[in-house]
Amino acid sequence: MSNYSKWVGGAIGWALGGPIGGILGFQVGKMFAGFAKNRDSPESYARNTQRGDFSISLVILSAAVMKADGKIMKSELDYVKKFMKMNFGTDQAEQLILILRKVLKENIDYRQVASQVRFNMDHPKRMLLLQYLYGISNADGEVHPHELDIIRLIAKYLGISDKDRLSIEQAFHTVSDPYKVLELDRSCTDSEVKKAYRKLAIKFHPDKIGDLGDGPKKTAEDRFLQIQDAYEKIKKTRGFK
Repeated sequence: MSNYSKWVGGAIGWALGGPIGGILGFQVGKMFAGFAKNRDSPESYARNTQRGDFSISLVILSAAVMKADGKIMKSELDYVKKFMKMNFGTDQAEQLILILRKVLKENIDYRQVASQVRFNMDHPKRMLLLQYLYGISNADGEVHPHELDIIRLIAKYLGISDKDRLSIEQAFHTVSDPYKVLELDRSCTDSEVKKAYRKLAIKFHPDKIGDLGDGPKKTAEDRFLQIQDAYEKIKKTRGFK
């Protein structure tokens, strides 16, 4: 089974929406024809989708972040290429990059896509997806404010809490706040620090995502190490064991 198949739980195609499948035929401009406009809630977007392919949703969310600041950076494209190749294999990655180039030229409602991911993927994997999107924005060494705005909105439609999102986002700041990584206020007690660390260490342990292949495993390991590093910094500052 490919890494992609493992990542989406072995499903070949799950509820994402027939129009998204139109990208597979390179009919990007028509893919969302007929969808209702001006809907405000994640649930309303999900109800209007049918069947499709998760890999296409990944392409659309990647494109949304890449063009958020009005320019497509080579470093961002290289980051996505590397990720696709690691997770989907060379042949499929090449096809997805061709689709990505097409999607980058279109205005696609990424909120609808993120909402459907929310209802078809468990929380640990959605967190990995969000971490990947932050990775795209940071590929050129700087996270642009417009990219942050897009990622934060995507997180909302993915059903990820502000605390979880901020915890991931901190790792991509020039100087991260270890308390925010552990989802804590600086006024917390040592006992609360330990409790928060144990909770997040379990929540984001690489074993939580199962055997998804090298790509997702590396992403999960990076996240786990960020949590450990934040905990060690607070321990050192406060002087407790």
